[in-house]
Amino acid sequence: MVLTTPRVVLITHGRFHSFDLAEQLQRAGLLKAIYTPYPKFKLRNTRVDPSLIRSFPFVSALHRLIEGRQAPLALKQALQLQTSRAIDAYARLTLPPCDLLMALSASGLATGRAVRQRGGRYVCDRGSTHLRWQMRFLAEEYDRVGLPFAPVHPSLIEREEAEYAEADAIAVPSHFAARSFVERGVDRAKINVVPYGVDLEQFRPTVPRDPGFRVLFVGQLTVRKGIGYLLKAFRQAALPGARLVFVGSPTGETKTLLRADLLADVEFTGALSRDQVAAQMSRASVMVLPSIEEGLAMVQAQALACGCPVIATVNAGAEDLFEDGREGFIVPVRDSEAIAQALTLLYRERELLHAMSQAARRRVEQIGGWERYGSEIMALFERLLDGRPSGDEGVS
Repeated sequence: MVLTTPRVVLITHGRFHSFDLAEQLQRAGLLKAIYTPYPKFKLRNTRVDPSLIRSFPFVSALHRLIEGRQAPLALKQALQLQTSRAIDAYARLTLPPCDLLMALSASGLATGRAVRQRGGRYVCDRGSTHLRWQMRFLAEEYDRVGLPFAPVHPSLIEREEAEYAEADAIAVPSHFAARSFVERGVDRAKINVVPYGVDLEQFRPTVPRDPGFRVLFVGQLTVRKGIGYLLKAFRQAALPGARLVFVGSPTGETKTLLRADLLADVEFTGALSRDQVAAQMSRASVMVLPSIEEGLAMVQAQALACGCPVIATVNAGAEDLFEDGREGFIVPVRDSEAIAQALTLLYRERELLHAMSQAARRRVEQIGGWERYGSEIMALFERLLDGRPSGDEGVS
């Protein structure tokens, strides 16, 4: 089934990278629709044609309302599950003619089956590790730090695993994520590693680098992001005059994870706009992302684009973005000492820090913006529609 202009539909349960991909597909004349639980007024800054955006926010609005509040876990789990089912059901009932569906995991099971029954192809887009692998690994980490873990609804895991089985291909953003699928027994021939891009217009050096040594974290202040390991490493390194800056909104976990001696050398900015984040990355000496588990943290490429070297764990997908020792350092997960050693080296060796800053910008220019991500996804679509193998042979 070779089509010169295949008709593509996307389903997402957030924003993430989906709207960046939608813009690329729109430019190529391939996008028929993108389904989202976000209300349209929250999508005003996207460049996607509003007529192509199909919003069904009703169930997800209730989920977002209680997500950050005190509520029974069973209720939160049930609403999360129903949010995924709702956007899938809405897409299934209103689906325009399409040749290929790409849906974020948990949001495309019924629609994917319908597309395949009509002779089309279905790609499951998983932005992180295999969900069952993820739940097991995060449960271990919450136990380590002494906090209660709130897993997803068991039916959501079953739903995602049904999607993995149903899909013609599974797209993940890093080899770390791909390995979790192989470990759980998923056919590696289905797995395609396509790292995310970065907006090179938005993320670039926008303000001068601070003269002092400024360590930056950007992300959710949660167990999953490993922020406790960063604070411990910063204290271990004992860098006179250095400053640690956390960019992100606090959560119920933040106080427990960062309960140590927060003195004048630690700063919390709260949530910032994209322009403000780019400015923080431009000011910073180094950004540290000690993530416990995720597919590929986009803030890494954003920091590199601002000329900011990165220290990140393998579990943040770092190996798919930069080279250890050239644009930053890739460290083992849960290893505060390795982070402290890397911080100390960059603090002492300012020529190395400068060289890494220059290398970081060059690396991101090689990675490219969202155009490269879009072209690789479209190449995957072409292989699927042409009946050719789609999997990444480098997955092991």
